[in-house]
Amino acid sequence: MTTPDRRPSAPDPSASASRDRVYRSPSGLAAGVLLLGIVLWLGIDALVRGHGHTPWLALAGMLLMVPLVVAFTLRPAVFANEERLRIRNPFRIVVLPWGALASLRSHYSNEAVAASGTKYQLWAVPVSLRARKKATRQPVKPAAGDRRGTGLAARLGGAPGGPAPDPVPNGPTRAQTDRIIDDLRELAESHGASETAQGEPTVRWAYEVIAPAAAGAVLLAILLSVW
Repeated sequence: MTTPDRRPSAPDPSASASRDRVYRSPSGLAAGVLLLGIVLWLGIDALVRGHGHTPWLALAGMLLMVPLVVAFTLRPAVFANEERLRIRNPFRIVVLPWGALASLRSHYSNEAVAASGTKYQLWAVPVSLRARKKATRQPVKPAAGDRRGTGLAARLGGAPGGPAPDPVPNGPTRAQTDRIIDDLRELAESHGASETAQGEPTVRWAYEVIAPAAAGAVLLAILLSVW
């Protein structure tokens, strides 16, 4: 009689390889939390302490503002793995298999261009011209390992048979959003020809955001017209 093998199975390398990389805007998240706090604080205060038409106007205003604040600040994100690029913008979700991606453009805004020529803006990866200028003004520094190696060679009187090697610079400094675009381009180049990365782009409207915002706008318009 054989006993079952109770040893843990080896991890599936494909499961970890397809895990999403998530890119979001820290400044957008911070602004969203701040704006949501202000909107909820003013709206709840008007609901509790307001008189007459004020509570109804506050309710309609919050129903309109909260989804919009979430849509433009907390919601935008970019998800990338070995098969596709998924762009979550304020009102749409775009799924682009790497095989359907023609290029990634970065000028005044970051855009993904499909093979059909359709452009999709990456809201979660905004371009900051100020950050670019700041990054280009920073001096090029040698890598940490090169600095340690140079210091050790100097203390030991140089490498045997010759002088200590010069430190190798890292290359020009780039802004954070430009480095993100570089990562996405690397993924596209590495996996664009893969069989699992083929397909057509798909676009889905975010009705979970559009519906409550539209309801709040209609309710606010009705209240203002009646009163």
